[in-house]
Amino acid sequence: MQGVARDPQDNLRPDDNQSPGRLAIVGRSSAEILVAITDLIVGGGPLPQLFEELTPLLRELTTCTLVEFAVCNAERNCVATHFWTSETQIRSWDVSSSLSQESPSGWVWQHQESVRIPDVDRDTRFPGTLSALREHGVRSYKVAPMSTSKRRYGALGIGSSAVEAEESDTLLLLERAAQLVALAVENHEIHAKWQRQQDRLQSLVEIGRDLNSTLEFEELLGPVFAKMRQITNYDYARLALLEPESRTLRIRSVEPARSVTEKDWTRLPMAGAISARAIETRSVMFFDGTEMERSSHVSVREMQALGIQSLCCVPLLMGGRALGSLLLGATRADAFSKEDGEYLQQVARQIAPAIHNATTYREVAQAKDRLAQEKRYLEGELRAEQLPENIVGSSPSLKRVLDYAAIVAHTDATVLITGETGTGKERIARAIHLMSSRRERNFIKLNCAAIPTGLLESELFGHEKGAFTGAVSQKVGRLELADQGTLLLDEIGEIPLELQPKLLRVLQDQEFERLGGTRTIRVDARLLAASNRDLAQAVEENEFRRDLYYRLNVFPLHLPALRERREDIPLLIRHFVDKSAARMHKRITLIPDEAVEVMMNWHWPGNIRELENFIERSVILSDDERLRPPLAELRKAVERRPPDSERTLRDRERDHIVAVLRETRGVISGVKGAATRLGLKRTTLQHKMQKLGISRGDYLD
Repeated sequence: MQGVARDPQDNLRPDDNQSPGRLAIVGRSSAEILVAITDLIVGGGPLPQLFEELTPLLRELTTCTLVEFAVCNAERNCVATHFWTSETQIRSWDVSSSLSQESPSGWVWQHQESVRIPDVDRDTRFPGTLSALREHGVRSYKVAPMSTSKRRYGALGIGSSAVEAEESDTLLLLERAAQLVALAVENHEIHAKWQRQQDRLQSLVEIGRDLNSTLEFEELLGPVFAKMRQITNYDYARLALLEPESRTLRIRSVEPARSVTEKDWTRLPMAGAISARAIETRSVMFFDGTEMERSSHVSVREMQALGIQSLCCVPLLMGGRALGSLLLGATRADAFSKEDGEYLQQVARQIAPAIHNATTYREVAQAKDRLAQEKRYLEGELRAEQLPENIVGSSPSLKRVLDYAAIVAHTDATVLITGETGTGKERIARAIHLMSSRRERNFIKLNCAAIPTGLLESELFGHEKGAFTGAVSQKVGRLELADQGTLLLDEIGEIPLELQPKLLRVLQDQEFERLGGTRTIRVDARLLAASNRDLAQAVEENEFRRDLYYRLNVFPLHLPALRERREDIPLLIRHFVDKSAARMHKRITLIPDEAVEVMMNWHWPGNIRELENFIERSVILSDDERLRPPLAELRKAVERRPPDSERTLRDRERDHIVAVLRETRGVISGVKGAATRLGLKRTTLQHKMQKLGISRGDYLD
């Protein structure tokens, strides 16, 4: 039942058998009206609507002109009051800031006793409330507690336009009605709690379904947080992922229905971050405005600038490991309840595995991409043998280089290999790699002089999709391919100045960013560098960075020119003849002594590479088992070689220094040393010796 057939005032008349001022209810009896109230309460519905539908029944029951429903909330220390007047049935809503005993409803809620005010003009207990009642034409007022056996919910009040002269049974009816309304509030609260539980369960199911639908977790951040907002009604949200090695948090602020890109991630140190407490304690943390004021972290200041007054921080746990945290903020004080914390914990239990799986998937995808890049690289290097041929030679200068290479191979030190073109710098670098603990991993080489300047950075560090025109896909650079292995930068002196600081960072920190990317990539690659330029001179001429040169020159290895190890030429000739003959399916057993002598007299400006090419040409020209080299080419070249009087100043300087060193038996410093005889500083003489390619084998037998 709902509503009444006529105005409640028509149901009231003086009762001749009662005292003056007493009113009797005609029409439906009190019991019938209470049954109607019970039926209405059983139907349920939102509280404001229920209160509005109860008002006519309460007016019929008590013949009042104003009805007040006061619902108190002890946790928030506030009371929500609903008023209906008889004339216009206009509903008003008022939420006071505290449960004050200065109002009749607050007093009744606190003391659980009814209050009867026969004449509001004469009562002085509640001046503020009584003044407001007078404005509504209320002359007498009664309030009864709305309580059940489990809980106190508030108070029910009625006001009349007439002064109540004597005690009446209206208060008893009001108290009975208040008990019924309390049951309605309790049922509504139970139903609301059940509905919230259902909504949370449905939200968890939907979030789990979304997270299981793809391994690209970042694409789901917006939709997942939007579902969380429907339950917790937050105003600010962010995801923080922990990077344990650097003790930093990778932060992403999330808004509902907003897509996520890598550029939206920022990094903050964990020390002082408000999320750190939840991560370290492995528990949900609530923060109010006072606790936020204590924090000096810049991120908290940014949230306060947005009006955030309360925070809830939930750790993301995977087994015993913390992956990060969820941080939700609201512009309302005490916005998050214990139930919200429990719900967010359940969400975090689903998000943490999704993050772990997405991270693992990304690492596997990157490893797969790297393997594909390595495969393409190795296919391009198919003709180059992975294992170098035996380094041929027995000269003291070559043996010294090999001894130093064996010593440094077992370390991760950077090696700078210098020498003229064709002296075998790449072969020595490969030998160092094969003697090192990294021999099972890749040996990657990059000729810095063979790649245009504009593409060198992309080739070395890689690039992201869209980094420049033509970058239609992501590319892994040579540095990443060499992770856990060795990278040889040949002709390193040709690296442009603007790229040198980035290479210096790799040497110092073992990290870099791809071209067009923002994500820092860490690698563990051993760097070998080779150059036929005088890098020290390049530094003096401001063509090479001094700090980079010192980083590269940790362990210098200088390869002697072929003319400085002539005793190795016969061995090299035999080696290259056998190699070329096998490739061309020929058999050459005889090498004329005359040919060997002519080749030993030639100064080989192209060094071993020139000798190998000359031998290959000789094998091609040979039609039997005898090697027939084109010696006329070398004889003409020797004849064209200028006499000593026309030799360059460099040649003369070199010969002079070698002669003095022979006289001093290799002693460089001291009063009788070569530096003193030449009038040079020891360091200057050593620099000249390196520049001119003078080794111990040149001046010591």
